[in-house]
Amino acid sequence: MARLRAPLVLAPTRDEVAGVVGGLLRDGWRLAVLAANEDVPGRRGATTDGFRIVYAFLRAGGPDGLGERAEVTLTLTREDAWYPSLASLSFSSERFEREVRDLFGIAVHDHPQPYRLTRHHNWPTGYYPMRSDADPAPVFDANHPFPFVEISGDGVYEIPVGPIHAGLIEPGHFRFTVVGESILQMRFRLWFMHRGLEKLFEGRSPQAGIALAERISGDTAVGHGLAYVLAVEDAAGIVVDERSRMIRALLLELERLYNHVGDLGAIVNDVGYGIAKSHCDALKEELLRHNKRLTGHRLLRGGVLLGGARLLAAPEASLVCQIADRADEVARVALEHPIVDNRVVDQAILPRETAVAFGALGYVARASGVVTDARAEHPFVDLGEHFQVVTERVGDVRARFEVRRRELAVSARLVADLTERLASLPETAPADWTPHAGAGLGVVEGWRGTIVHRVELDADGLVARLKPVDPSFFNWPAIGPALTDTIVPDFPLCNKSFNASYAGN
Repeated sequence: MARLRAPLVLAPTRDEVAGVVGGLLRDGWRLAVLAANEDVPGRRGATTDGFRIVYAFLRAGGPDGLGERAEVTLTLTREDAWYPSLASLSFSSERFEREVRDLFGIAVHDHPQPYRLTRHHNWPTGYYPMRSDADPAPVFDANHPFPFVEISGDGVYEIPVGPIHAGLIEPGHFRFTVVGESILQMRFRLWFMHRGLEKLFEGRSPQAGIALAERISGDTAVGHGLAYVLAVEDAAGIVVDERSRMIRALLLELERLYNHVGDLGAIVNDVGYGIAKSHCDALKEELLRHNKRLTGHRLLRGGVLLGGARLLAAPEASLVCQIADRADEVARVALEHPIVDNRVVDQAILPRETAVAFGALGYVARASGVVTDARAEHPFVDLGEHFQVVTERVGDVRARFEVRRRELAVSARLVADLTERLASLPETAPADWTPHAGAGLGVVEGWRGTIVHRVELDADGLVARLKPVDPSFFNWPAIGPALTDTIVPDFPLCNKSFNASYAGN
């Protein structure tokens, strides 16, 4: 099965780009990636001097089931490096544009919020880390306060939370404006541990990039590793055999299972139902040990290869199905408890129209009635009758819990079916390939939602540019509107029901 059709390629001028992008959005396309690229003559095969802004769009396919993609490329000279904001057309574009300005210094005209996003205010003014001439060791300024929109009035006050949190959670600062305990607004500040991963990919061989891709978000090693590999294979014209594609699909479901089991326990733990978390932690541990037997790593690293995939042992499908059943039982018992039910029902509701406007993905979108899943829209293997897209309608904490719970059964059935199908297929070696220049897109339904990687290879077959996009980039902003009419003590519960990745963002 082909991954995607050949892309629709468009190259409008700055005056035309808003009309072109607006037309795509009206026709049902979704902005999946906005990537900036710097071209320096002689550097990695570039012949021009300036910048390119690449908008990558996705759309669900027709009767043949193949997804569609489109790329809109805007070419800018170094002396006149600016482009118009498309924030009025797409909320996601608004955030991508701010990121591009922070990392490349490319001006965006008429942006509604022309403030820093990824670079905190202690980063040097005029320093753009993705530029070819960026100092690898800049001198940081004294820390400056982050500008939040202030609300004033009788009884209004602010509660700052973070950026340092208890446990192993990564840093993030949340600023609540409240009256009593009711939240009027919440603003968040992330990117405290900007690791420069996109820069680290430059000049690496595609094979060497896999280990880095697996670490973009540690709990999504398969999702990001596979999205990266699919992008490279798309750029290099590599055709992967059926067995390898099935192994990849299997690994994705195993990753979905252990994360969903962990989340089910963590969500109800935030309402004080710790016994359920203890049971889910034990079940997750069984899945992690099973993972290690399959790939040699508890987080399933090493299973996805360029041009193929590998397993060190056959999956124990019966064990996986038993664990999924036990986790489902724990989740059902938890929901039957009146205190748990009272805390999760009608809590942190994300309406469907808001989820669509913010471009929400994965279980966050599906819990609000948005039918979106790359396994159905952009399949790389036929999952057969055992696959279904799970949705709920209300969009509250319980709905996000229920989508996870119901997806356990779907993933377990897929693991059993794929394991049986793999048993009849002979062992294969990774596909050969010849290094050459090209660009490619990888689309995968990770456990949090759709992951997209866009890669460019130079003439030597090395990575010239990689732009990864985790679903968390789309889901983080949706937490704010979901907190309307929510009280501060319920924020941890609401936040966990979204469980957006700090590192992936």
